[in-house]
Amino acid sequence: MSSRAKIKDIALRAGVSPATVSRALTDSGLVAEPTLSRIREVAQSLDYRPNVSARNLRTQKSMAVLLVVRDVSNPFYLEIFKGVETAAREAGYSVLMGNTENHPDRELEYFDMLRDGHADGMILMNGKLPSSHANDHERVARLPIVVALEVIEDCALPHVQIDNVAAAKNAVRHLISLGHKRIAHICGPVPEVMSVRRREGYREAMAEAELDVPDGYEPIGDYTIPSGAALCRELFSRKNKPTALFVGNDEMAFGAINELRTLGLDVPKDVSVVGFDDLFLSAFFYPPLTTVSQPRADIGKRAMGQLLKLMNGEGSVEALVEMPTTLQIRGSTGPAKISKN
Repeated sequence: MSSRAKIKDIALRAGVSPATVSRALTDSGLVAEPTLSRIREVAQSLDYRPNVSARNLRTQKSMAVLLVVRDVSNPFYLEIFKGVETAAREAGYSVLMGNTENHPDRELEYFDMLRDGHADGMILMNGKLPSSHANDHERVARLPIVVALEVIEDCALPHVQIDNVAAAKNAVRHLISLGHKRIAHICGPVPEVMSVRRREGYREAMAEAELDVPDGYEPIGDYTIPSGAALCRELFSRKNKPTALFVGNDEMAFGAINELRTLGLDVPKDVSVVGFDDLFLSAFFYPPLTTVSQPRADIGKRAMGQLLKLMNGEGSVEALVEMPTTLQIRGSTGPAKISKN
C-alpha cells in the first residue's frame, strides 16, 4: 500500500511551497485563483486526507462535539443527529453521541469529556445538568453548550426549542373541534419542563373550551411504548372513559393505540388519538397518527450553528431560538361519537 500523501507531495506536484498548500487547504482566503484550484485538484488526485491528530495538536482542539441524549434507542433523535452532523461536517467537526439513560454518573462523564478537551462543545438534549453542576449556573454558562428541544430553567445556556405550550394547545383544540369533550392527556415525565409545558397547553385548551379535566385524566408516563399502553389501560378502566387522548409523544401514542385495539376499541371511530413528535413511523402506523411535527433536522442544524458561534467566540449567539411546529392531521382522529345519554 502506498504511503499517505503529505502536504509536501502536493506542493511538489503543484509547483508551490508547502506553506501555500497549507493556506489553500484551510480556506484561509490568502491563495488566489488559479493557484487555489490547481492545489485542490492535485490534493484530490493524490487522495490527500488531513492529519487530524497533527492539526489538533496545533489548534488545541479535538474537532469533535458531543450530542448528549437520554436514550439513544429512541428514533426521535435520529433526524436531529443528521441535522447536527450535516452542519458539523461542513465546519470540519465530527459528532459523538452520548447516551445517559438518566444515569447521574453518565451525565457527569460527558461534562468531564468536555472539560478535559475530548470534545470542543456539547449539544445537550437530556433536559438537565449533572447534579454537581445544577446550582453553578455561572460556571456552566461559560461552557460551549447549547440546549436543544429540552428546557433547563434558570440556566443562561442558549436554547433551541419549540413552543410546547402552543403546540399542545393546538393539538387539543383539534380534538375539541371534532366534538370531543372527554379528552385525557397521557403526560411525559413530570416534573421535567417539556412535559409540564405540554400538560399546560392541554389544560389551557380545555379551560378555553370550558371542559372539565377529571381527576385521573393526566396520568404520568415515561415516553416509552409500554408506558403508553399501561396508562391507556388505566384510563379505560374508569367509569368516565375518555373519547380522545392527547399523548405526550408518539411512542406512548403507539402503545395507547395498541392497547385500545386489545380492549376492542376502534381508532378513530371509538377513540381519537393525537401524538407529539411525528416520528418516521407515525405516518405508516395503523391508523396513521395525527401528531405534532417538529422540524428535527433543522433543529439539529440550528443548534450546531449556535454551538459553532460559541466555540468560535462570536458574540451573536441568541439566547433562545424558537422553531415552528405543525399539526399533521392523519387517520387517528375523527368526530366524537354522539352520546346516547
